[in-house]
Formats: sequence, structure tokens, C-alpha cells
Amino acid sequence: MGYRVVDADAVDPEADRPCECRKLSEPGGLEHTAINRFRAEPGEQLPLAYHYHETQQEAFYVLSGTLAVETPRETYEVGADDLFVVDPESPQRAHNPDDADGPVTVLAIGAPP
Repeated sequence: MGYRVVDADAVDPEADRPCECRKLSEPGGLEHTAINRFRAEPGEQLPLAYHYHETQQEAFYVLSGTLAVETPRETYEVGADDLFVVDPESPQRAHNPDDADGPVTVLAIGAPP
């Protein structure tokens, strides 16, 4: 058996990201799932670019604020306590719009990592 507690605030943010990104998988000892906590101010995006994953299913759980997720057909607004799921090969760009009232905090989960 094994258990770990990770203080997300104690994990150093990634350098050269468009917003604050704290990668929690390695500190948590996760091998089969990627977990990142993002905090984006108005006008900041979560990923480095509009993208898709060939095999990864990705989920965004919004902890606070409202996340905008741009897709080829529409832009979704995902509020606090809502989950947005992206299937493999589905392009998207998650961001906090320029006109947002404040920051958005999101837990992003992907498998395989």
C-alpha cells in the first residue's frame, strides 16, 4: 500500500507557461495519469497553443471562475464545479477570456499522461 499528500502550493510553477501551471503527477508518484493545476488571469491561456492529443483523454475540472474552451465548432463556458471532457483527436484551447471578471483555477487531468 502507498499513500501521498501533495501540497499543490509547494510545487514550483512551470517556467515559460502562459499562466501558472503546477504539475502534480511526479510529486504524487503518478505514472498513468497527468494532473496539473492551472491558475489563469484574464487574457491568459492554459496550454501553450490550440492543440489536440492523439491518445490522451483530457478533463478540466473548474475549481473557481469560468473557463472558456475553444473548439472548432463553438466556445464552451465551463463554470466552477463543472467538468469539461476532451476526447482524443479533439482540438481545443482552454483560456480565461480577456474580459473575465477574475482568475480561473482549473485541475486538468489526462490519461495516459
